[in-house]
Amino acid sequence: MLSVAPEALARLLWFAFYPIVMAPVAGEEYGRVFCRSLVALPFVVLIGIFNPFYQTEAVFTIGGVTVTRGWITFISIIVRTLLSVQSLLILVDSVGFTGLCRSLQRIGVPSVLTTQLMMVYRYMTVLLQESLDMTRARQARGYRGSNMSLNMWGTYCGQLFLRTVARSERIHRAMLARGFDGSIPVLKEDRIWKGKDTVAVILSIGVLALFKWGPLPTFFVFNF
Repeated sequence: MLSVAPEALARLLWFAFYPIVMAPVAGEEYGRVFCRSLVALPFVVLIGIFNPFYQTEAVFTIGGVTVTRGWITFISIIVRTLLSVQSLLILVDSVGFTGLCRSLQRIGVPSVLTTQLMMVYRYMTVLLQESLDMTRARQARGYRGSNMSLNMWGTYCGQLFLRTVARSERIHRAMLARGFDGSIPVLKEDRIWKGKDTVAVILSIGVLALFKWGPLPTFFVFNF
């Protein structure tokens, strides 16, 4: 999808069939996946909001309103981002983030990357838990409802950092005591590649290649 030109919005919209079809296959509702993907919308809007101001070439006119190339590329960036996030959400919901990291390691991705991804995902709750504990302790000492000063915020963040590092070190020592060697262990119950997986990969590649290079009908006049 990233190889599709930003101006080819009509062809890009064909890729929307992938998350729409794959969401029910993965046991998800597409509406729920779509709503979750909107979290990325503010960030992508900040990326492409200036396109209409720089790309002012007129493309077509609807009802007396001239649509410029900048608006086409701006909408293309939004569509591209939302579809990418939706596909990623479906993948993670299907196999789990840990399963995704294990699969990446099995296909040859360096363990230093897959292990870091899994650890960040798994233990980011350590930071959240320590923050909640400090907030409860502050409220228990009569600071409920009062705003913290800038100096207190500095102390709060410093203590949070020290408490999180100390706890992460204890977790790491516990992992080393259980034989952790810096890589994700391959478990016997990890999913084995089967014939239907090969069929699914071939079909997915074929359909996506059709979306990219195939003679698809164009329903939108702004594909130029």
